[in-house]
Amino acid sequence: MDAFLTGFLIPTSGFSGPLFTILVLALVLDAVCGDFPWLFRRVPHPVVWVGNLIGWFEKRLNRSDRSNMDLIVRGTITSLAVIGAAGLFGAVIAQISTIGDVFYAAEVFLLAVLIAQKGLYQHVKEVSVALKKDGLSGGRAAVSMIVGRDPHTLDEAGVSRAAIESCAENFSDGVVAPLFWYV
Repeated sequence: MDAFLTGFLIPTSGFSGPLFTILVLALVLDAVCGDFPWLFRRVPHPVVWVGNLIGWFEKRLNRSDRSNMDLIVRGTITSLAVIGAAGLFGAVIAQISTIGDVFYAAEVFLLAVLIAQKGLYQHVKEVSVALKKDGLSGGRAAVSMIVGRDPHTLDEAGVSRAAIESCAENFSDGVVAPLFWYV
């Protein structure tokens, strides 16, 4: 598979090895397929797993009657457990991908699952379409799906700004962070 992946690289990229190819293929797969709704109707998304793990620790370790130092220690335990679980999962995937060709495809798929570029694009585009089609009220309704603030006081420029800000903030979480931590 290494020969295939190395041969598949963009010749002028300056990058070599399967890592770059896996990154590019995962980005393309996410751009084409998006969030794989058929899969996540059956199996929880990895972000849900992490949230459940944090929730499990939250219930057991975080109580208002604890001292600040105790909460810091318990928060550190929770953080280390989540980081350790993610690191273990990544190490298992990295090890499995060395077995054979089909496991490179699995690695591409798993990375694509963690990337949210298409979903992010779709949500921001919905705001643009709603503004054009339904005016300010439609834009406010659409932007309320992607921002935490109350959009009812926003004018058209404010709705657009809110969508752009949401895109910028979520690009970091949904695209840059998964790629950074993968590498």
